[in-house]
Amino acid sequence: MKTFKLLAITSTLLSLCPVQAGEFKVAGLTFDGPKEFLSVKPSSFMRKAQLKVGADAAEGQIVFFHFGPQGGGGLQANVDRWFGQFTEPKKDINAKTEKSKAGESVVTFVSAEGTFKAGPPRGPIEEKPEYALLGAIIESKQGAIFAKFTGPKATVSAHSAAFKKMISEGK
Repeated sequence: MKTFKLLAITSTLLSLCPVQAGEFKVAGLTFDGPKEFLSVKPSSFMRKAQLKVGADAAEGQIVFFHFGPQGGGGLQANVDRWFGQFTEPKKDINAKTEKSKAGESVVTFVSAEGTFKAGPPRGPIEEKPEYALLGAIIESKQGAIFAKFTGPKATVSAHSAAFKKMISEGK
């Protein structure tokens, strides 16, 4: 019995430990997380994948959402909502959007920098200064996939090329 309990506890603890992201699927697309991105257990049923980038205070996170063919709202509504997650006005957060192709999908990359309002929808907000957001809205056959990378500006900047490559090479 003690052995079973020990195995159960060890198994639970191991499931909580981050591991190299590797390949993962969201809405029929396969993404290959670079070695510096660690896969962690999604903190909500709404998150289809969750990655950790960096360590300690400089840690960033990448979350993937998919709500089905017509779910999640329109492209512009999501872009505006993401820009609205900063305390500063849009003109002061270096807000940018850029369209790209990823295989058969159109991707809209979204970026902004400033004081980020972190927290769950309709929950408590924590203001995080010197933060950045790099997001991607992937128009897939199964509906939009939303990928959002947030963290300290230096962390997001250092890993932005790897994030964009991971998104662009999704198939």
